Amino acid sequence: MSAATTIAEVLQHSDPKTARRAVAARVDGRVVDLSSPAPAEGQVEPVLPGDPEALDILRHSTAHIMAEAVRALFPGVKVAIGPAIDNGFYYDFEYQRAFTPEDLPAIEEKMAEIIKANLPFERREVDRDQARQSFAEGGEDYKVELIDELDPEAQVSTYTQGEFTDLCRGPHLPSTGRVGAFKLLSVAGAYWRGDERNTMLSRIYGTAFFDRKELKRHLNFLAEAKKRDHRKLGKQLDLFSFHEELGAGMVVWHPKGMILRNIIEDFERKEHARRGYQQVSGPQLLRRELWEKSGHFDHYRENMYFTEIEESAYGIKPMNCLAHMLIYKSKVRSYRDLPLRYFELGLVHRHEKSGVLHGLTRVRAFTQDDAHILCTPDQVADEIKAVMDFITEVMDIFGFDYTMELSTRPAKSIGSDQDWERATAALTAALELSGRDYDINEGDGAFYGPKIDVKLQDALMRHWQCATIQCDFTLPERFDLTFVDSDGERKRPVMLHRVVLGSIERFIGVLIEQYAGAFPLWLAPEQVRVLTVTERADQWAEQVNQALRDAEIRSSADLRNEKLGAKVREAQLMKIPYMLVLGDKEVAQSKVTPRLRSGKNLDAMTIDEFIAYLAPLRQPGGERKNQA
Repeated sequence: MSAATTIAEVLQHSDPKTARRAVAARVDGRVVDLSSPAPAEGQVEPVLPGDPEALDILRHSTAHIMAEAVRALFPGVKVAIGPAIDNGFYYDFEYQRAFTPEDLPAIEEKMAEIIKANLPFERREVDRDQARQSFAEGGEDYKVELIDELDPEAQVSTYTQGEFTDLCRGPHLPSTGRVGAFKLLSVAGAYWRGDERNTMLSRIYGTAFFDRKELKRHLNFLAEAKKRDHRKLGKQLDLFSFHEELGAGMVVWHPKGMILRNIIEDFERKEHARRGYQQVSGPQLLRRELWEKSGHFDHYRENMYFTEIEESAYGIKPMNCLAHMLIYKSKVRSYRDLPLRYFELGLVHRHEKSGVLHGLTRVRAFTQDDAHILCTPDQVADEIKAVMDFITEVMDIFGFDYTMELSTRPAKSIGSDQDWERATAALTAALELSGRDYDINEGDGAFYGPKIDVKLQDALMRHWQCATIQCDFTLPERFDLTFVDSDGERKRPVMLHRVVLGSIERFIGVLIEQYAGAFPLWLAPEQVRVLTVTERADQWAEQVNQALRDAEIRSSADLRNEKLGAKVREAQLMKIPYMLVLGDKEVAQSKVTPRLRSGKNLDAMTIDEFIAYLAPLRQPGGERKNQA
């Protein structure tokens, strides 16, 4: 094979039809440009539009096209970084003003011109100093900063299409004309390298696909996701709010949102009690020495808040495990006492960067359904299985499918190799026994132990990290936790850290989007609204409303002098599951006529019959069980 022969020519020679569709190639498993020289040896395989790598290549290439368009339209702009991401791409820019949605149509038009021109993506490799000089002369400070961090002897790859050159590893499409369909989606602010101490840049998000049908399908998905956005629905349904003067990432719960929280938390208390958990509570502030002892100060400090009281340093807890260990250690424990399962709905605070805060799904103050199980090594397998069964039951009640990941030892960790091996083996064995498929997430465990992460799949097929199970041999060692075994010897217990719903705030945000705000009856903050047709029905409406409340049904009565249609529309906008329409006929018969939020009407019935009708639906997961 000639050294001058390109990979594109090799593919063309072996299969011309496939070669025309290829966007890149794999050479011994490594993805490279089609313009790369063909190897003297090794297997060459085409990367085709349906392959996993193809979309990333397409989107990264489209990001370069967007950067070229922005450079052409906004003289003086500086480009930062522009990667492919899940479902699209973005590029960050520094300009004399922030970009706005009104800028996007012009950028899209310019991008369409570049795509139509079918310009080749040309790769060059130059030494670091040459690349630095080139970008410095162009005023590209961010590229220079990235180059300065490279080894002085490093070779730097750049890609050029038309008059635009970018620092990039690649690979890219053969030419701009291979972009099938694209759309710019939004603009946002983003700190350079995600650090709020750095310059605020303008970030433009977009997406790209190989054909227009795929793009249309994705845009429809985004439209549906926008309708389900928990931030919008939270305001519409009067559940919660955020306030800049209060502080970023801090939630204010309104009365209806607090009802929803209480429903979920009461459900959690009952389910934990049924499984032998004991509810406990620890303080918000713990001395710095405890966080040093646990390893959090060395390995988690950047995520914590600290304060000082009477010249002593305290850390605001980001998790609940330390107090639970102190409860365990408060007296001598026997093997007969184990397992001990401590459960806490604990408020924690974590220092999340402002750029990643997002409604309820990423906040700085949140409540975890946190539990710590202290058990003998022989009990570990059964306890992990019981937690996995618990998670399965709860996810079924809420209507979620889920996937599992095993996250292994990170680069920064505490504990011995032996303890990590034992903990990882215990989690792996539990996953294997469960019969469920799982992925390996290398290096993403907690600093004190490996974990099983459970990712919920919502109605739009998105995944959310909620439940987790962590196996920990290390903290019991650091806190000298022991139990007296059957032989009278003191032994070390194992500690399992676990959450089922995870952050209550995040879970509620996911629930809102799962149901598009139309909660099943058992979760709805307001389950029934009584609507009157005329004032003559007011007295009966008040009696009906009180009967519902006496039956512990969350109801209200709308007695306003408004048209029935307006009252119904308002109740539907608030996504109330049932409306009881009361007119002269209902008053005369002492009955109610239920109307579902879907618009379906039920036959008239007595209030006792209606309460009986709702009874099975008011139980956790009742509507799902009733459908089954």
